[in-house]
Amino acid sequence: MKQFLYLFRGGDEGYAQLSPEEMQNHMAKWNEWMIQISKTDEPVPGLPLNNEGKVVEKGGEIITDGPYPEGKEIVGGYVIVEANTLDEAVELSKGCPIFDFGGIVEVREAVDM
Repeated sequence: MKQFLYLFRGGDEGYAQLSPEEMQNHMAKWNEWMIQISKTDEPVPGLPLNNEGKVVEKGGEIITDGPYPEGKEIVGGYVIVEANTLDEAVELSKGCPIFDFGGIVEVREAVDM
C-alpha cells in the first residue's frame, strides 16, 4: 500500500454561508467520508488548516503574512489515505464533501526517502 495526500482547496465561500446546524451536518458528512475511505473504523488522518500563517522564503530572510484567504488556491486542509495506485486514490477522493461547495482535491503520492 502506498500513501497519498489529499490537499483541499477552495469551497470556503459556500461553506461560510451555512447556518450552524448546516455546518454541523456538513462536518458529519466529512467524518462519514473519512471513515469510508479508511481501512479501519476510524477516520483517516487529516485536519483542516487555520487561515492564518506565515510564508518563509530564502532560508528565512523573507517572512510575510500569509497565506491569503482570498486566494482560490489556498490549501484549507489535508487527509492522508492508503491506496495501491494513484488511480485508486483518485477514485476514493470522488466522494469528498468539498465538492458540495466547488472546492477541489489535489491527490499526491508520498514517496519514501
